[in-house]
Amino acid sequence: MNHSKRHSEILRLLEDEGTITIAELADKLGVSLETVRRDVKPLADGGSILKMHGAIGLPSVVGEAPFERRMRDNADAKRAIARTVATTIHDGESVMLDTGTTTSYLARELLGHRRLTVVTNSSDIARTLATVNGNKVYMAGGELRSDSGAAFGISAIEFVSRFAVTHAVISAGAVDAENGVMDYNLEEAEFARVVLARGQRSVVVTDHSKFGRKGLVQVCGFHGFTELVTDKQPSDDLAQALADAGAQLTIAGR
Repeated sequence: MNHSKRHSEILRLLEDEGTITIAELADKLGVSLETVRRDVKPLADGGSILKMHGAIGLPSVVGEAPFERRMRDNADAKRAIARTVATTIHDGESVMLDTGTTTSYLARELLGHRRLTVVTNSSDIARTLATVNGNKVYMAGGELRSDSGAAFGISAIEFVSRFAVTHAVISAGAVDAENGVMDYNLEEAEFARVVLARGQRSVVVTDHSKFGRKGLVQVCGFHGFTELVTDKQPSDDLAQALADAGAQLTIAGR
């Protein structure tokens, strides 16, 4: 691969990855670290990429928030899940959504709906659905997290506890057959647990990459929700745990 072709390949990889280490780049291109460093120098000098400690990235990506980066992880799967759930929500109904990348994708899929009542702690979801199609959007108050723009804590929990909605939807950080739905943050887990309790229908949305993971804090066991929507069939033990609890399993696209 000649010099100019490697430049094009470097930029293509960055379009896919956003950021990449020098070592990973050398491995993908099949060249030495020294060659990669020589290749990225003119790209960095020209402003096409940004150099960081041991890595490079696109200027548009390096400055973005962690939540925006997570939105790109398994994006196709999350969109498919969101589309599936959106078809089960009808005009004029009420929905409560916690903050999460999959629930943010769901908010975007709901832009074709009308007269929704939306309750959320996510500024991203609130911005997406407010002021359009006759929707009413209620957002929990409190200090907004810098990474996700979401509100947590006692005031947020007290706020959403006043509502009873048709659809309560949360995203999951981890799901395993032993512990059920888990998260990595205490406040997020506590908030998600309350959201599930406020819906006639309670839905967990998660892509298959979260299966088998063990989070830090339990949100709920498998009896704590009515349906799990994902993009791929889970392992036999996880599927059995869902069935034993009477929770419906929905695979997007099927």
